Amino acid sequence: MKTINRMMTNICSDNLIESKEFYTKLFDFNVDFDSEWFVHLISKDKQLELGIIDRKSELVPSEFQTNPNGFYLTFVVDNVDETFKIAQSENFEIISEPEDTFYGQRRMLLKDPNGALVDISSLM
Repeated sequence: MKTINRMMTNICSDNLIESKEFYTKLFDFNVDFDSEWFVHLISKDKQLELGIIDRKSELVPSEFQTNPNGFYLTFVVDNVDETFKIAQSENFEIISEPEDTFYGQRRMLLKDPNGALVDISSLM
C-alpha cells in the first residue's frame, strides 16, 4: 500500500471571491493563499484543505472547465442547525433544510456559488 501524505479537493470557480466567502463563512477555514487564479483554504487545525481555482486557468484542462457533475462535497460539523442559520443569513442557496436521516445524521444540502452540491451533516 502506498502512503497518502495529503489530499485536497479543488473546486473550479467563476468567482473566487464569492466562493472563498461561501466556504470561510460556513466553516473554520483560514485563507492560506489568495491570488487572482487560486485560493487555498486550510482549517484552523491545519488538517483539512480546500482549493478554489479559476475555472478558466491554463492549469485546468478545457474539458474539465464545465460545471461540476456526478459528485458532491460533504462536511461533518458539530451542529448542522447552526450552520443552517449562517447559510440563511448569508442568503446561500439552500437545497434542503436540516433533517434527520435514517443513517443517524442530521443533514442539509446547499448549492455552492459554482454549482457544486454541498452536504453538511452532524451526528444526531
